[in-house]
Amino acid sequence: MTNEALAGLEVAGFIVLLLAGIPVGFAIAAAGILFGLLGFGHNLFSLVPLQIYGVATNYTLLAVPLFVFMGVLLEKSRIAEEMLDVMGLMAGRIPGGMSVGIIIIGIMMGAATGIVGATVVTVSLLSLPTLLKRGYNKGLACGTICASGTLGQIIPPSLILILLADLVGESIGTLFAAALIPGIMLGGLYIVYILILARIRPDLAPPIPFEERAGVSKRELSVRAIKGVAPPILLIVAVLGSIMGGIAAPTEAASMGALGALFIVLFSGKLNLQVLRATMRSTLNVNAMIMLILFGSRTFSVTFRGLNGDDLIDRLLSSIPGGFWGTIIFLMGVLFLLGFFMEWIEICYIVLPLFLPFFIHQHTNMVWLATVICVNLQTSFLTPPFGWALFFIKCVAPPEVTTGDIYRGVIPFIAVQLLGLALVMGFPQISLWLPTAIGWIK
Repeated sequence: MTNEALAGLEVAGFIVLLLAGIPVGFAIAAAGILFGLLGFGHNLFSLVPLQIYGVATNYTLLAVPLFVFMGVLLEKSRIAEEMLDVMGLMAGRIPGGMSVGIIIIGIMMGAATGIVGATVVTVSLLSLPTLLKRGYNKGLACGTICASGTLGQIIPPSLILILLADLVGESIGTLFAAALIPGIMLGGLYIVYILILARIRPDLAPPIPFEERAGVSKRELSVRAIKGVAPPILLIVAVLGSIMGGIAAPTEAASMGALGALFIVLFSGKLNLQVLRATMRSTLNVNAMIMLILFGSRTFSVTFRGLNGDDLIDRLLSSIPGGFWGTIIFLMGVLFLLGFFMEWIEICYIVLPLFLPFFIHQHTNMVWLATVICVNLQTSFLTPPFGWALFFIKCVAPPEVTTGDIYRGVIPFIAVQLLGLALVMGFPQISLWLPTAIGWIK
């Protein structure tokens, strides 16, 4: 049996183990070890340890648990609750105003936590019953929450951007800068859609009654905004600004972000042993899952490349009609479909390493490609029937909200998302302008 055939069987073996219910980290490591032994014999074990050591000692990856800690702490301490109340009151006088406020909260929560599931669940619990009580259409309410939650996939400091930076060989600051404008653009497109729909059909998204808004004075609202909204925003600006401005390395900025989140929660009076214990446990679980997949994927990739799997992928992509854009569209389609069934971390470290060498050899701008990939994976979180955000909201939605309501609600936002993806693909400067202006790209 040829090495390339073994490489193909390695991929097939991983899929079989995955379908059998084996955890991803163990499944990919097992496939790599089994076919590595068949291809290289015991020499495999002289190759893999160095790769694993490289992951374990990667200083940049220390930013992952620190950003996770920052985000989970802000989520567990219910800082988002006050932010949502304030934004709802500020934007609630216009039709669709509460939905607009939720999108803005999604942008800020995405920047603060970078965790899609946490954002969707938190915003759902806090806002969905209120939206329904105030007469919002169930589909629009669910679609707004799902769309706002997925913004954490691309708004920096997103975890996917940190790991993509390692994969494509670019700095984290460069990818943060590249993803910032596309992320804000997507949020802006959502808001435009909501405002247009609310203007045409105000019955779908009525404004907050005047009596309720009148119960809170402008002075009181301003004070609440300063206390509840300003600190997280200042923290996010400080963290991202220090990275993009070259003032601090990502790991240093992440450590200051974690410390800043601790102070914010402390001064808000919401820091206690229970919150801290839950935050540390969630951080440990997320980071352990990521590292297990990283270790397993390195074993898999060493075997795959040693078996000339790269040549197999090159021939596959070279045979696709349409040249460069044909291969890009093919990759986007594969990632979009895989996003129904796999977590982004699995796609990043299992699927992408198979395809990225081809695009590197084609001298593709990897900053632009990483941004496009990130937007694509965000889209898959929304798409029925397997979009993760849909499952998250269904788990916490009131009984009167059906799966059909959720599916119907997200479809317009998927269309808006695909428009955003097409814009980023067709106009690379949307993602490249800011890192170029800063000086990250020459």
